[in-house]
This record gives sequence, C-alpha cells and structure tokens, in this order.
Amino acid sequence: MTLNSTTLDQIIRLIWLGGAVAFVLGLIRMNSPATARNGNLLSAGGMAVAIAATAVWLLVLPPSGSFNPLGWLVIVLGIAIGGGYGLYSARTVKMTAMPQLVSLFNAMGGGAAALVAISEYVGHASAGTVPGLQDNVATVLDVVIGSVTFTGSLIASGKLMGLRITPSRPTRIPGGQLVTVLLTVIVIVGGLYIWLGNVSLPVLLAILAAALIFGVTMTLPIGGADMPVVISLLNSFTGTAVAMAGFVLNNPLLIIAGALVGASGAILTKLMADAMNRSVLNIMVGGFGGGEGSVAEAGGAGGSVREVSMDDAAIQLAYASEVIIVPGYGLAVAQAQHGVRELAEILEGKGVDVKYAIHPVAGRMPGHMNVLLAEANVPYTQLWEMEDVNPEFQRCDVALVVGANDVTNPAARRPGSPVSGMPILDVDHAKNIIVMKRSMGRGYAGIDNELYTNPKTGMLFADAKAGLAELVAAVKAL
Repeated sequence: MTLNSTTLDQIIRLIWLGGAVAFVLGLIRMNSPATARNGNLLSAGGMAVAIAATAVWLLVLPPSGSFNPLGWLVIVLGIAIGGGYGLYSARTVKMTAMPQLVSLFNAMGGGAAALVAISEYVGHASAGTVPGLQDNVATVLDVVIGSVTFTGSLIASGKLMGLRITPSRPTRIPGGQLVTVLLTVIVIVGGLYIWLGNVSLPVLLAILAAALIFGVTMTLPIGGADMPVVISLLNSFTGTAVAMAGFVLNNPLLIIAGALVGASGAILTKLMADAMNRSVLNIMVGGFGGGEGSVAEAGGAGGSVREVSMDDAAIQLAYASEVIIVPGYGLAVAQAQHGVRELAEILEGKGVDVKYAIHPVAGRMPGHMNVLLAEANVPYTQLWEMEDVNPEFQRCDVALVVGANDVTNPAARRPGSPVSGMPILDVDHAKNIIVMKRSMGRGYAGIDNELYTNPKTGMLFADAKAGLAELVAAVKAL
C-alpha cells in the first residue's frame, strides 16, 4: 500500500470515528423533546457522512483490488430501493403505527447483519481458509442474534397490525418448551463446533434455521400488550447484531453504532418493563391480555356507570380552576391531538390551569405521546411525567381522560389483578373525572377498568376526535 493510500485510509477511518461521535451526540440530544429532532438529524448526518466516506474507500481502495461493476450495481440499487421505501414509509406512516414500523426496521437491520456474517463465512469456506476464533465467535453470534431479531420482529409487527396469522393474543405452541430446548442445543453444539476451528457451511445453516425458528417461538406466546417492550428488546438485539457484524468486517463504525443502539435499547427495555412493574424475563416468558377491542359489560368492575352529556362536561371543564388531561392510545388512534390542544387553549383563555399527564407507556412506546402532542404544538412545559403529576390529581377539579385505559385502572393497586403493581396515573384522586371513550371496551390487559364505576366518574361516549370537536364547541358556547 502506497503512502497516499495509507493516508486516505487513515482519513476515512477518522471520518468514521467522526460519524460515531455524531451518533453519541445525537443520542444525548434525544433526551429532551425540545432537542430530539436536532439529535435525530445529527445522527442521520453522521451516518450520511460515514456512507459517503465508505463509498470513496470502496472506489479508491477496493477490497478485491479492482473496480467491481456488479458490486456497485447492487449497492446503488440497494440504497435506491431501501432508502426510497424508508423515506416513503417514514413520511406516510401514522404515529399510531410507528411501533409496527420500528419493528419492521428492526427486522431488516437484524437480517442484514446476519447476512453480512453469512457472506463472510461463505467467502472463507469457498477459499478454504479457516477464520480466527474472534471471527468465528462474532459470526455465530451475529447469525443467531440477527436471525432471532428478523423473525421475532416480523411476528411482533404482525401482532401490532392485528394480522390474522399473528393474533395479538398469546399463542401457545404445542411442545414449546421442548422445541426451545432443541433449538438451543442445535445453536450451542453448532457454535462450539465452529469455534473449535471447523469450517462447515451446513452447520452454520443449521444454526441459522434454529435461530429463525426461535425468533418465532419466542414472540408468538407473548400478548399484544407486551409487544412494545418486546420491540424495544429486539431493537437492542439489532444493535448487538450490527456490532457483531462490525467485528466480522473489522469496521469500528459498525461496532460503535451497534453498541450504542444495543445499549440504549436495553436501557429503554428496562425502563418500559419498570413502567409496567414487571421484569423483562416475566414478559418474555409470557404476556397477559387478549388484545385490544374486547367488550366489557357495563358495571362489570363492581358498580354502575354514570353517563354525562357534552354540555355537562363542558360546564365542569369551563368553571374549573385546574384541569388535568390524560391522553391515551384512543386519542392517538383518532388523531385527536389537535382537538385536545384547541380545548386546552380555550380553557386557558377562561383562566383554567391545564396540565397533561403522560404515562411512560401512554400510546405504545415511551415518548410516543410526547411526540404526538408536540406535533400539535402543545407546549413542552404542560407535559407532566407520571411521578410529577400524580400528586397534582388530588388538587385538580377535573381530570379529563381521552382514550386512556389500563394506565388509569385503580385495580393495579390491588393484588390479584393482571395489572397488579403496574404504576398508574392517580386519576381517581381527582375531585371530578370525565372519561371520553367510544364504548366500554377493555384495554390491552383485557380487564374492566374500575375507574369507570367510580362515583366521581362521568362517561362521555364519543370518538376522541369528533367528541373533542363537540366539547370545544360546547365550551365556546358558554
């Protein structure tokens, strides 16, 4: 290698390091909703610069020693098709479908990382060379983690989409424990065989098949209520698989970027599990709930339901001193974030102090509701996290719940309930409660919400978007 090529190689590696620094800084800025957009742009910019530097590296210092037109055609088509679809899907996806899209991205990331390791291993097998122990360990781990992520993420996405072949309810697999043990044995024995220095493509393919099947058997038995946590865990797996691909290719940028995604995904998974007061292991062993949309009988929680009219609700809100709005998944589905902001602005014009109570898993993922409300230009200062807003409920005159269910269920404080121990918003401590829902349908936990039969609660049956529009008109008319 000449001096010029050596210098160029060093410059490119420094650019890769700069891209990794951009990832770290971008991740830091994502800690706050106010800077999250810039953080995302900074991370994307770091990736763009790293890709451009890699393109220069492949042109000037091709690994094969000469220009490969077919290889470049594959790269260009891959970027055009994948990037084009990614841009289209990101711009057109609804906020309520974001977890499904994230899950699909996880699948693509994990699958791509596994293919990198397989490709490198096939190259060694064709050349008759024996990879070193470090390469073999990284290859097996990459194939296993990436393949589990691929099929597991596809199943998770299907559950959230409500596809018939992947129902949101827990789906038990006959002999599931025996299948899991058998798949584990195949992976361990095959991995040890390769780590001992044996080159065998059939063994690697057996490991690949076992990992792909395990991704399905691991995710199917988990209920839809726990899918956001599973998706976060699989996101961590994706990062780990990418880091392993970095070791296979000896690429520091992939190692750093993958490690960042893996670590941040693991932390997010732990936070989400804590928000439900459950361990990650408990969730992976099997979730609760039969999915969204099952219907409960009125008064099934041990009391009668009191219904209020739109005018009654408007009077309570307009003449209150303090109102706390509790947005939930129903608000997100109805795309009613602009309506709730308009209602809050009208109430503030009448001298009402308005706050928004945000549960850690409101919507479907942490930060989901924050982003949705930010899209409607709701001030960040009005968004209160659960720990801060819970003491406020006992002082507020009216709590308005819009489409939130399990995160407001007082049954969580009582042992023996499927949601026992899950931290909730203390809506039942408010002086008056208005719950806007389309029906008495249950949430993902599949149980009745005891809040609905509280004597202080008035049920306002309406679609969130249309109901808020009516409520705004009623408050204006006062």
